[in-house]
Amino acid sequence: MRTTRLAAAVAVLALTATACSTKGSSADGTLGKDGVKTGPGVTDSTITMAALTDLTGPYASLGKSIVNAQQLWVDQTNANGGICGRKLRIVVKDHGYDVQKAVAAFTEVEPDTALLTQVIGSPVVAAIKQDLNGKHLLALPMAWASTMLGQPYIQVVGSTYDVDMITGVDFLTRKAGLVAGDRIGHVYFEGEYGENALAGSKYAAEKGKLTLVEQKIKPTDQDLTAQVSALREAGVKAVLISAGPKQTAALVGAAAGQGLTVPVLSSAPGFAPQLLDTAVGPALERQLSVVSAISPVSADVSAMRVLVQDYQAKYPGAPVDSGVASGWSAAQVAAEALGAACAEKDLTREGIAAAHRKTTALNILGVPMNFSDVTKAPTRQAYILKPAKGVTGGLTTVEGAHEVKP
Repeated sequence: MRTTRLAAAVAVLALTATACSTKGSSADGTLGKDGVKTGPGVTDSTITMAALTDLTGPYASLGKSIVNAQQLWVDQTNANGGICGRKLRIVVKDHGYDVQKAVAAFTEVEPDTALLTQVIGSPVVAAIKQDLNGKHLLALPMAWASTMLGQPYIQVVGSTYDVDMITGVDFLTRKAGLVAGDRIGHVYFEGEYGENALAGSKYAAEKGKLTLVEQKIKPTDQDLTAQVSALREAGVKAVLISAGPKQTAALVGAAAGQGLTVPVLSSAPGFAPQLLDTAVGPALERQLSVVSAISPVSADVSAMRVLVQDYQAKYPGAPVDSGVASGWSAAQVAAEALGAACAEKDLTREGIAAAHRKTTALNILGVPMNFSDVTKAPTRQAYILKPAKGVTGGLTTVEGAHEVKP
């Protein structure tokens, strides 16, 4: 009798655990009422996605814009009937650029997520990479390290940091008239972001017979006076920075204060238009350039003009920065993948990823991208931009999207 009762209790616990783990989602491969196979995060009425973002850390301003842009996409898509007869939903989790918080947030949302529309931070992507691949969960990081290439369930949207630095060194060489033997500096975050960018600057410096002066910093560093002093003493003729907006402002401000008036070039995550309203704004306009795989929101591209107009209507008074374009770009990749998976009647995680990998030509805000080769970035093209106060997004185009041959 006791054995029978124990077996019954175990059976009840097993059923309860199974019910809790699905959180209302279809089990992977379940057939929906419309004949479409569904998986975690997908029911007959809803497709649930998740965003692991930074709303309180070094990329808070960009994170908010990315979240807003993707919510705009969700709202517009739902108003037009959704995708595959299902309404879209994004669950947003703020990790503040803290890897431990991000991993905890991922663990919470993963069981009921069809795909990740954004993951801010290369360290965060590295921490959950094994789970993404093991659970076949497609993720669209707001990070562009080349170490993410070759991962079937991680999709960089744009060129990678190393390629951007090759483009940047090419630009600075022409702008500053660099010749063999000249020195250039590179200030970079420790970790995957900065070190991948450094790999690109090292390659470009070696190719151009330049000497690279390295300065590694932490995301918590706010005062870069010592780094600027070291670069000035080294006699650099140009400086690269791969860090956050606060560090870019600190670098340019310290350089102006020490009379180091050489050109400075930042990776796209290192600029925010709010910097132009600070005391260092004029120096940024004089010295800084920005390399970006995504066109600026001020670009004269029809899709971008519509995006900016719609964004400003939905979020009046909110800054329109590069996060808007980045968030929207990732959303377009998600839309294409979900739509193609629906056409194949397979909204499982594997079905979504497989449909995504068949996309060979998707024009995103004026830049054509090919997602079919998991070992390559979808584009090697990048823009060179310039800070300009009073311009939408605070950036204007100096050089259009182009590829520098390695």
